[in-house]
Amino acid sequence: MTWIITKYLLTAGMVVFISEVAKRSDKLGGFIAALPLMTLLTLTWLFIENQSDEKIANHAYYTFWYVIPTLPMFLLFPYLLPKIGFWLTLGASMTLTIICFGLFALILKNFGIQLI
Repeated sequence: MTWIITKYLLTAGMVVFISEVAKRSDKLGGFIAALPLMTLLTLTWLFIENQSDEKIANHAYYTFWYVIPTLPMFLLFPYLLPKIGFWLTLGASMTLTIICFGLFALILKNFGIQLI
């Protein structure tokens, strides 16, 4: 139980740290958020918990493919935010990401990569 609490605290701490940095510097906050810190932390947790090399490698592999359809959201969000407000922009960004993911999964299926 102590291990799970430690994982939660360290992982949550990263989110708080990034949001605090972003309050002070847009560029530095964005840079840190763009780093694959959560993925690296997840890979570390999997390794410490004695998961197989195949499981860890698969996590990294699928993370790569799942990141790509999220990228349009980072262009839509700053465009819509001043026009329709935070919550509608967040909803539109999430909707776009889901649509992009579905289309991307269909395209990759033609190349033998199964995301769904």
